[in-house]
Amino acid sequence: MNRPIFDPTRRRFLRQACCAAVGSTGMLSTLAQLRVLGAVAADSPVVRTAALGSDYKALVCLFLSGGNDGTNMIIPSDAGSYAAYAKARSLLAVNQSALLPFTPRKYSDGRSYGFHPSLPGVQRLFGEGKIAVLANVGTLVQPTTLSGYRSGQALPPQLFAHNEQSTQWQSSVPDRPFQTGWGGRLADLMNAFNSNNQVSMSITLAFQNSFQVGNTVGQYSVSPNGVSTLSGSGATVQFANSEARISAVKDLMANSNANLLGAAFAGIHGSAIRDGDVLGGLLPTAPVLRTAFPGSSIGAQLRMVAKLISLSSALNLKRQIFFCQLGGFDTHAAQVGSHGTLLAEMSGAMAAFHDATVEMGVANQVTTFTASDFGRTYTANAEGSDHGWGNHQLIMGGAVQGGDIYGAMPSLALGGPDDTGQGRWLPGTSVDEYSATLATWFGVSAADLPVVLPNIGRFAKPNLGFMA
Repeated sequence: MNRPIFDPTRRRFLRQACCAAVGSTGMLSTLAQLRVLGAVAADSPVVRTAALGSDYKALVCLFLSGGNDGTNMIIPSDAGSYAAYAKARSLLAVNQSALLPFTPRKYSDGRSYGFHPSLPGVQRLFGEGKIAVLANVGTLVQPTTLSGYRSGQALPPQLFAHNEQSTQWQSSVPDRPFQTGWGGRLADLMNAFNSNNQVSMSITLAFQNSFQVGNTVGQYSVSPNGVSTLSGSGATVQFANSEARISAVKDLMANSNANLLGAAFAGIHGSAIRDGDVLGGLLPTAPVLRTAFPGSSIGAQLRMVAKLISLSSALNLKRQIFFCQLGGFDTHAAQVGSHGTLLAEMSGAMAAFHDATVEMGVANQVTTFTASDFGRTYTANAEGSDHGWGNHQLIMGGAVQGGDIYGAMPSLALGGPDDTGQGRWLPGTSVDEYSATLATWFGVSAADLPVVLPNIGRFAKPNLGFMA
């Protein structure tokens, strides 16, 4: 006899629960990552609707997955430098007349620069002092010279490999096996600001990531379209018993379990359901923003981040960390067209998001920063480029000391003082220094920086000066 699709047998019931599209990171692959939602199971207090306080702060990580070609994001524009750039980059070179010029307020190395023509939003915000450029930053175990690199000085393992380098960027501890991300450690340290918070302070709009893995505070996943719920929970004829099903799942998750994996699953699943109930009820009350966001994937992610920020007081959150992701930057072929499209999506979404924070009156309290696996080689690889190392990043917000370049631009000379081979630039600034500057703005004291960034003591500049 064929079973109806709403078959309530225990095995089918649990299988559907396990496969449910709940707002969590899903079943994670390691015990370290099973901590991902460990601290989100607190009882939900009464919702408050007070306006955002002046002590609120949010960090938004925009990860450019695949390795953004920073050398084509910021391009030398003076005649001599551009000629050398065009010769080295060959068919990847962006037309000189199309560059969007900008003038740093203080930084000078004798060259002029322009943004890629797909970055008008970035150019505008740089000119307004709301975006800063951090030049040639990358993963480092310790300060490294070109001679040290060539002699086998301690280096991040698996340089130029996507999975290793993206994890190292997000953990900021390249010389140890992955356990937690620096965003997760930051949340663990700063969660005390969030008295009686109703959902995790770490929210991902791009599913599971290493950046937000913490020991006590875990990432909570929200779709750009809203909160996901258990499969089959809709009030349809097909699932007419959905309320009873959800109630039963909650009861199952609340039961004690001596098995480590079972307890972890119950904690993750149960807290995700509770958080989804709270956030799902609040999202419809978010104010409607006048700012128009582009219809791209990253535009939708940042639009939802803006909504969630507007609800932070109702959620009793004074600190929030968000993770968004734009993929497609592994441009080994057809780079000229695809890279321009990706940069246009990034620029439009970033500009709209900043304008939304201005509209909400929280621009000084929200800082957005880019990160990526690595840069790309200066020399072309057919119609694309290969995996590189040092890369340029953007930092955006009202508290950013923008309109300037921080760090030092590489020489852009093949075989020169910054070239480890094929134009893979040796980073002049570490991810640790980049992250420490952001963490300091977020409220971490100098004494506590090593808790978030264990290797920061090896580097000379725990504050790069791009935050007010």
